[in-house]
Amino acid sequence: MAKLYFRHGAMSASKTLNLLAVAHSYRTQGKRAVTIKALASSIVPPDTRVISSRCGLSGTADIVVYPHAACMSARELNIITGNTPNLAPASCVLVDEAQFLDPRYVDCLRELTQWEGVPVICYGLRTDFRRELFPGSRRLLEVADSIEEIKVTCATCNRKAIYNLRLDESGRGITSGEQVMIGKDHYAPACHSCYMKRTER
Repeated sequence: MAKLYFRHGAMSASKTLNLLAVAHSYRTQGKRAVTIKALASSIVPPDTRVISSRCGLSGTADIVVYPHAACMSARELNIITGNTPNLAPASCVLVDEAQFLDPRYVDCLRELTQWEGVPVICYGLRTDFRRELFPGSRRLLEVADSIEEIKVTCATCNRKAIYNLRLDESGRGITSGEQVMIGKDHYAPACHSCYMKRTER
């Protein structure tokens, strides 16, 4: 049976870069890698389908999943299985921003590995700025065959970052507010010690 992988890391851990590299590797071997982008909001930005790394590399998602999507649509399944004209079955499915997936959609990906034999690799954050699990990440931690951490150092020191620090305009850590606030400039990877120091009141 194919496996479900969850590769998590703090902000700026090169998760999307890793995804794009894996997709490139499959495609240079003549294999088909299907990419999925999970959205944090139903408000659709102009670049909805763009999977972009902070280093400048980007790709286009084959499938976009909106918040609270409970299951895979027939169209999405056909894209993956190649059950449409001129498409071969996917050799791998790669998911960007997997923390935003509805837990029920994670279960669909789990079933995909079993019934279609397609490996699924999900990339995303483990916890939010309050150090609480995202619902999608929680489900992946519960059902994934393989859980791997993509490491990055703290933005303040040289220790390993394990948290995502949300910053206000003065650079002070924030510990309250909405779980999702899109914008890379508002976050920094942090170790436990630096997180606690920068969120002290």
